[in-house]
Amino acid sequence: MAQHFSLAACDVVGFDLDHTLCRYNLPESAVLIYNSFAQFLVKEKGYDKELLTVTPEDWDFCCKGLALDLEDGNFIKLADNGTVLRASHGTNMMAPEALVEEYGRKEWKHFMSDAGMACRSGKYYFYDNYFDLPGALLCARVVDSLTKQNNGQKTFDFWKDIVAGIQHNYKMSAFKEITALGRLSHLSVPGHRPSTLAENCGIYFPEIKRDPGRYLHTCPDSVKKWLQQLKNAGKILLLITSSHSDYCRLLCEYILGNDFTDLFDIVITNALKPGFFSHLPTQRPFWTLENDEEQEALPSLDKPGWYSQGNAVHLYELLKKMTGKNEPKVVYFGDSMHSDIFPARHYSNWETVLILEELRGDRDRKPEESEPLEKKGKYEGSKAKPLNTLSKKWGSFFIDSVSGLENTEDSLVYTWSCKRISTYSTIAIPSIEAIAELPLDYKFSRFSSSNSKTAGYYPNPPLILSNNETLATK
Repeated sequence: MAQHFSLAACDVVGFDLDHTLCRYNLPESAVLIYNSFAQFLVKEKGYDKELLTVTPEDWDFCCKGLALDLEDGNFIKLADNGTVLRASHGTNMMAPEALVEEYGRKEWKHFMSDAGMACRSGKYYFYDNYFDLPGALLCARVVDSLTKQNNGQKTFDFWKDIVAGIQHNYKMSAFKEITALGRLSHLSVPGHRPSTLAENCGIYFPEIKRDPGRYLHTCPDSVKKWLQQLKNAGKILLLITSSHSDYCRLLCEYILGNDFTDLFDIVITNALKPGFFSHLPTQRPFWTLENDEEQEALPSLDKPGWYSQGNAVHLYELLKKMTGKNEPKVVYFGDSMHSDIFPARHYSNWETVLILEELRGDRDRKPEESEPLEKKGKYEGSKAKPLNTLSKKWGSFFIDSVSGLENTEDSLVYTWSCKRISTYSTIAIPSIEAIAELPLDYKFSRFSSSNSKTAGYYPNPPLILSNNETLATK
C-alpha cells in the first residue's frame, strides 16, 4: 500500500452529516440529549428524580470508547489486546485491586480478537460517538440509583427503558410531527391539542428546530469553498447519513445554506449505517422520496438524486456508470468507527477519513479557548464540559497504563479505540476545516504497517502519543 493518500486521486468523496459536515456545540447538545432521556425515564418510567440534576463535574465521566456491560452495570475501558484497563460500577471507579480481582489480566469475556468486533449486542454497548456519550453518563447514574435503592443490586435490566427513550425521542415521525405542528401553530383548529402533539415528539427535535444556533456550528466559508473546489475538480460528492430526510434538510440548510443540494450529486438519508455497508442489496433497497416520505423501493440505483435507505453495492454500481471506471476510488469522511469508518473500509474497501474531535485543542490551546468566542456567555445554566476533552476518571482515549503495574513507560499500552483508528482509518483529522485550505493534491501520510503508528494523524498526532515515541513506534 502507498505511504501517502491524496484527495486528488479519488473519484468520489462521501460524507457523513452529524458530527462530520455538521459540527455540534458539544456542551449544549450534550445537555439537551441527556435531558431528553432523563425526563423520559423519570416521567414515563418512574426513575429517581435525582437523574434530572447534573453538575458540571458529572460530565467528566464521559469518554468515547467505553463499553457498558448491560447485565452488571460496569463500564470498562479496553486495551488493544482486550484486557481491561479501567472500570467503574455506575459512576464509581474501581480501585486497581478491585479491578484485578474482577477482570484479572485476561481478555474481557465479550472481547473478540478482530478489532472490528460488534459495537452493539444484547450483552454490551460501546459508546462510540457524541450522540452516545450523554447516554453513558445517564446509564451510569441509573446504575448508581438502582444500586442504592436496592441495597447493592447486582444485575440490571434498565436497558429496555433506554431503548424506549431512543424510540420516543428519535422516532422518524417525530420531526415530521413537529414540522406539522409549526405549520399549524398560527391556525385555530378545532380539537387540535398542540401540547400533546409536542409531548409525543420528545424533546430533542423541537429544541433543535426552535434554536439551531444554540446547538449547531455553521460551516466556515473555507469548507464551503472546499466542497465547491471538489465539485469543480470533477469529483462526485455524496452525503450518506442515518438522519431522516427532513432533519438532514434542516441541518444542511443551516450549516451550508439553502442551495446545499447543488453541492451533492447523491444524497442518501435514513441510511441505517452500518447496515448500509454490511447488508445485502435485497435486504436494504433504495427508496424514492417525495416530500420526505419514502415512496417506492428500487431494484437498482440508476441515476443521481436524493434517496432513502439503500446499500453500498447498488451505490457503487451507479458510481461506476457515473465515472466510467470499473473501480472508482471512493473516500468517505465520518465520525463513528462503528457506523462509518469500520464498515466503509471492511465491507466496501473505501478509503476512510475519521473526524476525531479529540485532536481539537490537543496542542497549544488554553482551557478558556475550548469554546468559540461567539458562543461564550450567550446561554446560561450548568454546562457540560466539551466532550472531546480529557476525562480525569478515564484518562487518555489513546493510551493508558496497565492496572496494578507501576506507571512507567513499559506499562503503557494502546487502547482498543486507538488500535481501531490505525487499523481502519486512512487518516484522522480533528475537523474538515483542518484540511479545507490544503491543495487537493496534498499528500497525507496514511496509517499503514509501513508507517509509524502516529503517521495518519493530521495536522499532528495526539500529544500523549508524541510524548511516548517508544510505545508509538512499537
